[in-house]
Amino acid sequence: MKHRELLEKLFSAAVDAADPLVGIRAHLPKQPAGGRTVVVGAGKGAAQMAAALETVWQGPLEGLVVTRYGYACQTRSIEVVEASHPVPDAAGLAASQRLLELVSVLSPDDLVIALISGGGSALLPAPPAGFALDDEIALNQILLASGAPISAMNVLRKHFSTIKGGRLALATRARVASLIVSDIPGDNPAFVASGPTVPDPTTRYDALAIVDNYRLPLTPKMLAHLASPAADAPVPEDPAFARNTHRVIASASVSLEAAAKVARDHGFEAHILSDSVEGESRDVGFVHAAIAREIVSRGRPFQTPAVLLSGGETTVTLRGKGGRGGRNSEFALAFATASAGLPVTALAADTDGIDGVGDHAGAFVDGETIRRLTAKGFDGRRLLMENDSYSGFEAIGDLFITGPTGTNVNDFRAIVIE
Repeated sequence: MKHRELLEKLFSAAVDAADPLVGIRAHLPKQPAGGRTVVVGAGKGAAQMAAALETVWQGPLEGLVVTRYGYACQTRSIEVVEASHPVPDAAGLAASQRLLELVSVLSPDDLVIALISGGGSALLPAPPAGFALDDEIALNQILLASGAPISAMNVLRKHFSTIKGGRLALATRARVASLIVSDIPGDNPAFVASGPTVPDPTTRYDALAIVDNYRLPLTPKMLAHLASPAADAPVPEDPAFARNTHRVIASASVSLEAAAKVARDHGFEAHILSDSVEGESRDVGFVHAAIAREIVSRGRPFQTPAVLLSGGETTVTLRGKGGRGGRNSEFALAFATASAGLPVTALAADTDGIDGVGDHAGAFVDGETIRRLTAKGFDGRRLLMENDSYSGFEAIGDLFITGPTGTNVNDFRAIVIE
């Protein structure tokens, strides 16, 4: 079997393992005795989660979920709306307001099922009093260019919001059961989509420390808000959350195990390096290449033939205006520059099917990638410095394009070593 074909099978296994239907069926909440069941949700996989819930729920359902443009699917009774990701827009703002209004009229006899997946932070803009959508857009653009890990971004986001950080759940008297597809390294449910229904103990002082640590150029008005009690988010000990539950129904760990099984079935020893890798994408690429080189040249820490797997969420710090690409294609390009000439083939892709804001999930690379780029007139290291991996991979036909997958457990990286 060609190695790229195997890598596609590994990716498919990882995505299939994150199928929301499997997790939802296993974690259905108890139905309300006589009240309404209202569904709310946000994320790249929210529409598919809603459709899955409709197939297994016994009883009436109503509600609204918001997903990224192009990620909607057919549902029967749950409304699906689309909004912008990774930069918020007016459609997301309107959806946030509708969700808050939807839950605010419910009684203690009702049930809210919250379907939460990665991407919900951008899809649920709801700036604090005195701020506008443009302010939240500016904050997201600053965060996306900062190189900060997703957990740090979401601490800041939840302290600049009227819906995140548990506030959506706080807005209702109904019992809230959250079903979560995690894209967060470590699977902290409060960090997925900045936790609209799950509070966490971080404070505005933590948010201010992140601003300082990453030298984020926030406006004086934003800084004043974060320094004020108005930024305080609800805490997990609040009695309003006492009846609520949350379950992580899919994660990178489960997906990587599924991919590892497929690799072993095809005669490769499979090794999961980590399901929670964070850091600068190019640096992570260089480290993975160093491990591959050690295996090839010294037979340690693993013997060949082998498959290395890892997940998590890396970040990209833009240099200058930036080019086209995403964190996975940037990882792939860095890996290619550091593994040139080695008998390796690799795939780095986002499990939601979109890497950054392009049309690709990621890219394939091998020991000849840099040679092929050079033959097309591209300098791999220059592309890397300009954050323009897409241009190079497009020119040599090595983009990996899947379209939306309906789930999101973040980065997937697989390296076949002959």
